[in-house]
Amino acid sequence: MKKIIYTKNAPAPIGPYNQAILVGNTLYTSGQIALNPLTMELVLDDIEIETKQVMENMKAVLAAADMTFENVIKTSIFIMNMNDFTRINSIYGSYFDEATAPARETVQVACLPKNVNIEISMIAIK
Repeated sequence: MKKIIYTKNAPAPIGPYNQAILVGNTLYTSGQIALNPLTMELVLDDIEIETKQVMENMKAVLAAADMTFENVIKTSIFIMNMNDFTRINSIYGSYFDEATAPARETVQVACLPKNVNIEISMIAIK
């Protein structure tokens, strides 16, 4: 049976989806973009600040499922410009212990919701 995960500490969904779904011990998150959960305004000052907001949103979703980044086993990162990879990776990497970091793919895409520069989704287990 699936359990809907929701927290006001992450942006409310902007479409017909949930922030995350817990099935057994596995959490499947929806992609997070750089929306400030308090104002629902985009945080697009620069790619580092945008990435930090995405990771903070994801941190809140994980916490709502009683998990942390240590529980994450897989991430998917979608970016608008592969030239931003190094800057994104430095912020993203600060949330994980490199020795136990999750599997990951990073792909450049043509367009993301609300024309943001990055979106990240995760799979985590307890």
